[in-house]
Amino acid sequence: MTPVNPVTPRRILITSALPYANGPIHLGHLVEYIQTDIWARFQRARGHEAIYVCADDAHGTPIMLKARAEGIEPEELIARVREEHEADFAEFLVDFDHYHSTHSEENRYCATRIYEGLKAGGHIATRTIQQAFDPEAGMFLPDRFIKGTCPKCGAADQYGDSCEVCGATYSPTDLIDPVSAISGARPVARDSKHYFFRLTDFAAFLRDWTGSGRLQSAIRNKLNEWFEAGLADWDISRDAPYFGFEIPDAPGKFFYVWLDAPIGYMASFKAYAEKHGLDFDAWWGPDSDTEMYHFIGKDIAYFHTLFWPAMLHGAGFRTPTAVFCHGFLTVNGQKMSKSRGTFIRARDYLGHLNPEALRYYFAAKLSAGVDDIDLSLDDFVQRVNADLVGKVVNIASRCAGFITKRFDGRLAGTLPRPDLHELFAAEGAEIAEHYETREYAQAMRQIMALADQANQYIDEARPWVLAKDPERASEVQAICTQGLELFRILAIYLAPVLPRLAARAGAFLNRPELDWASRAQALTGGSIQPYEPLMTRIEPAAVEGLLAASSSNLAPTKPAPTPRAGETPAMDPIAETIDFETFARVDLRIARIATAEYVEGADKLLRLTLDLGAEQRQVFAGIRSAYRPEDLNGRLTVMVANLAPRKMRFGVSEGMVLAAGPGGGDLFLLAPDEGARPGMRVK
Repeated sequence: MTPVNPVTPRRILITSALPYANGPIHLGHLVEYIQTDIWARFQRARGHEAIYVCADDAHGTPIMLKARAEGIEPEELIARVREEHEADFAEFLVDFDHYHSTHSEENRYCATRIYEGLKAGGHIATRTIQQAFDPEAGMFLPDRFIKGTCPKCGAADQYGDSCEVCGATYSPTDLIDPVSAISGARPVARDSKHYFFRLTDFAAFLRDWTGSGRLQSAIRNKLNEWFEAGLADWDISRDAPYFGFEIPDAPGKFFYVWLDAPIGYMASFKAYAEKHGLDFDAWWGPDSDTEMYHFIGKDIAYFHTLFWPAMLHGAGFRTPTAVFCHGFLTVNGQKMSKSRGTFIRARDYLGHLNPEALRYYFAAKLSAGVDDIDLSLDDFVQRVNADLVGKVVNIASRCAGFITKRFDGRLAGTLPRPDLHELFAAEGAEIAEHYETREYAQAMRQIMALADQANQYIDEARPWVLAKDPERASEVQAICTQGLELFRILAIYLAPVLPRLAARAGAFLNRPELDWASRAQALTGGSIQPYEPLMTRIEPAAVEGLLAASSSNLAPTKPAPTPRAGETPAMDPIAETIDFETFARVDLRIARIATAEYVEGADKLLRLTLDLGAEQRQVFAGIRSAYRPEDLNGRLTVMVANLAPRKMRFGVSEGMVLAAGPGGGDLFLLAPDEGARPGMRVK
């Protein structure tokens, strides 16, 4: 038996940002909930007390106006949307311990408690301000219902509270050329008494808190820019009519939705704690030893890394252990946007495709950074079919038939390759570290490398050949038992990502336990159930059906014009321009060519093993006509390190080397200057 390093149990509270209760869940939302759910499931598999809570963000003027347009009360609207949200999350296997609503008595209690704590500490101020008023609609306009030009960077068509282009936050009155998004009228200024949270009181605390390793470096650097610009007090009140909680002792004034939205984390946990007999203050008190982690999109970092910790600290509560931000989702390279209709609804996806396929694809793309990820539908189909069906599930299907038909489902009592079992079990420590640090793509890459080893073992053992000799039946049984044992370990490693597939695998193998430690006990001497397919290939027709059903605008980029017959252009046509932010996402790294070899059956490719210092990658490069393998060994070059792996006929290519030239023999690999080292980033 492989010794399993014991882990010290931890108490962990995990949250995702609250989806707004005025519309459906789409695939852009699901990046976050799948990312968080994987992490929560992993922590539970390690034996920790990990509680994952969330809620619908149910307040604000948009919900009030949408309910009015439908001729219903806001409460009816948010109840319906909550039911839809919970159904979508359940089908994508997002396993909340509790899902709540910000329109709840628990949230009213927590919001009031925080407000009164801040007020008692002298951190709430009042003053009369000029506020935008829509003379045609007869109401003060919330920030998101005013649009105009950003006062910081000059970007047009920006909301009244923050700029999507430069990330700046500001007052709606600062907008240039503002208009009402409700009536189109130009807002007029009217006086109104408002309540402010004195964020400036916490400048020193926030500098220390944000610099103490709780945030990703990209987010911390952005916050430093905001610190340098100077913090401002935060308007936490809104005038009636407004759907939300009225501020205590302030008739006609309501808490701004962004005040009680993050407090919804507390409210959801409070409801869970009351149901399960937990001490709320033991988890949220200032001396709590609980770990608390928030998973959010990078667009709401300002609220979660400045206002939220300051509010908690000022009101006498503990602050988050860390805030993990992720990037946005693009589809076939295009930005997702509800306002532009370029999004795929979760419900549309569920009507055509397996939700675990998307969970795996996101996991295979996600890292601990804040970079955007792209859902390339062609790559999605290819990767899921190649990895999950062609590699992982293939192991079980190859071995189960022999055990069922020839040995009545009985497994061998010993493994022919116990060293292989030991190797697979030992890999769990590094895979666990990748999960812990949210480097899911690295975890998936390592798991798939193990799947390759398992398939290679079966290929070399050739049980289908041995089965022809009755005297070697015991060898066939042992080989297939070994294969199923390796498959079981892979299922354990994949269980946080593919919980349904892993559970079905456990039932098939009569070993339902999926906790991390169970990988040590080998699968021998028992029996299995008849095998049924655990996952099937994605057919192109299913993706076509999804696109037909969705409202996404997925038109491909217009290709460059093709030269007329006999016409040779002086140079390749310049590709469509991209902005600097898009280019900056390309991660160029120095790599040493550890090995180079010909690819049998390929006229143009060389197989390169690239050393990046901390890891090695396999890359297929179309440079055979220009280089001999022996001329490349040991040479430094430049590679695109964050290019999605591509399944090819000869294997998986995990990046791209850069070369210049017209092609054929006239190709030149990019080479760095002296002093460059493998893994160094190219700036």
